[in-house]
Amino acid sequence: YGVNLSRALTIAAKDWSGKYATLSTGRVQGPTLRFLVAREKAIRSFVPTPYWQIRAEVEIEGQVFEAEYEKEIVETKKEANAVVDACKGKDGIVENIEVKQFQQMPPTPFDIGALQSEAYSLFGYTPRRTLDIAQRLYLDALISYPRTSSQKLPPAINYEAILKSLSAVSEYRKLAAELLSKKELKPNEGKKEDPAHPAIYPTGNLPERVLEEPERRIWDLVVRRFMAVFGDPAIRQSIKVCINVDGQRFFLRGRQTLKEGWLRFYEPYIRSEEVLLPPLEEGQKLKVRRIILEDKFTKPPPRYNPGSLLKRMEEAGIGTKATRADIIQTLYDRKYVRDERMVVTDLGFEVLEVLKKHCPPIVSIGLTRKLEEKMDKIQANQEKRENVLLDAIEILKPVVEGLKAKEKIIGEQLSNAIKRARLEERIVGPCPLCGTGMLMILYSRKTGKRFIGCTNFFKKQCNVAFPLPQRGTARPLGRNCRGCGWPTVQVRIKGRRPWNLCFNPKCPLKKERRSVEMRGVQ
Repeated sequence: YGVNLSRALTIAAKDWSGKYATLSTGRVQGPTLRFLVAREKAIRSFVPTPYWQIRAEVEIEGQVFEAEYEKEIVETKKEANAVVDACKGKDGIVENIEVKQFQQMPPTPFDIGALQSEAYSLFGYTPRRTLDIAQRLYLDALISYPRTSSQKLPPAINYEAILKSLSAVSEYRKLAAELLSKKELKPNEGKKEDPAHPAIYPTGNLPERVLEEPERRIWDLVVRRFMAVFGDPAIRQSIKVCINVDGQRFFLRGRQTLKEGWLRFYEPYIRSEEVLLPPLEEGQKLKVRRIILEDKFTKPPPRYNPGSLLKRMEEAGIGTKATRADIIQTLYDRKYVRDERMVVTDLGFEVLEVLKKHCPPIVSIGLTRKLEEKMDKIQANQEKRENVLLDAIEILKPVVEGLKAKEKIIGEQLSNAIKRARLEERIVGPCPLCGTGMLMILYSRKTGKRFIGCTNFFKKQCNVAFPLPQRGTARPLGRNCRGCGWPTVQVRIKGRRPWNLCFNPKCPLKKERRSVEMRGVQ
């Protein structure tokens, strides 16, 4: 699929323009791009709707707490003002107190998708980066094989021996000892199975070299998750207090942990907030310090990031545990998307448009899912490989023939999109001096050196120019400097951390830094 279609798209664009640019698609890449384009269209066409939120500040034993209004969204300003007017200068009465205790079960062991999602959420590592780190830890025999979709930990891996080995590390010693003192070690397993490999777990081997910071983080995450799955359920308590202010009801919510259980083992990575409320009784009078009215607007659906896109691919049943991270990275490499909060480029839109128009099966989520299921059946000896290949050829052959027949039209469309994409990559932002041109990364015809110049330079209307570092890569950031409001550029040099560059020589932040440096010298 992918090789043939990618070659067809690349050749179509090259034959029309005479310039080479790698384009690609495939049975997973196509539907994944379709998810992104659908979200991008929803964001761009979104029309915000105004609404209002009301909160009350109440004083309890000298402490101030915020209580939310019974309606999360008030749709009209008139209704919101009526509530605020009714509550002004009134005290609140505790009408009802609802206390609930519940168990929070331990997490399930990591499969590769869960590890990638957690690492993105905690450390901002892309799925590809997490997979690469996990692979290095596996080659160092510190963790089990990472490319697994299993959430099962079989007793054959020897839970006790692993915990005993981990207890040699001071930060794990007490936690491992606590688990080893239990009568039975039973993991809280998930439903997903992988016939080839168990869930990801620490082998019990200790590092023989100094781990780099990202490696240490991922290893620690795997170790603590492994211990957490053997922990007892946590017991938590939620309190919901209903406060009546002149017939208007507000809710005050509290949360606390009564028994830590597994939370203790996974502590650095727990994201739960404790809200402790003073003792309260029904009928108790509370002072309302003020009523807060906020004007808000509905927000568009959030953009995908590499972590949430990976989850979406898993939910849709497209791609495999080993390929999803690479597919996401390929979308970046082909310049179909940009930024951490994934924005679809013009090139991404055009490629999907071509595929939908001329070969719709390639972007069909259903077709991709069916093919994945058939390949799983081959692995389980429930389907013959030859039959699946014949089915694939039957679908692919007319698609490639259709692309070939319309090669010139497709080539022109893609070539124009590539040209626009390359221009988009170099545009930094509006020119702050002439106000009508755009600043972009240009190259000197004489020296070949790059600099930032205004597009009006070619019309002899603006001669503004700013120097850029000549090493590494420079790309527009798409956001303005917080000090002066000018557009910024990110510079990346191999072996160094990327830095954001404001090229305004009169930026106040530069003056601040210089004065700090001078004070340091003195």
